[in-house]
Amino acid sequence: MKMSIGQTVEIIYQAKDGKITQRQIEVNGLRNGRIRATCLATGAPRVFLYSNILAWHPVRGHQYA
Repeated sequence: MKMSIGQTVEIIYQAKDGKITQRQIEVNGLRNGRIRATCLATGAPRVFLYSNILAWHPVRGHQYA
C-alpha cells in the first residue's frame, strides 16, 4: 500500500529528538523521501521524513474540521 497525494492518513512518527507522536495528516506532496502534509489537528503545514514513520494507515473520515 502506498501513500498518495490528497490522501488522509494516520501516522506514528519519531522526530529527530526521539519523541514519538501519533497524528492524522493530509498528504500534499511526496518527494525525495519527504512527505509534505497538513496536520489535521492544527492545520499547520509539516514535512515528515518517510524513514521516520514507524506505522501508517489510511483514514476514511477524520474527526477534525
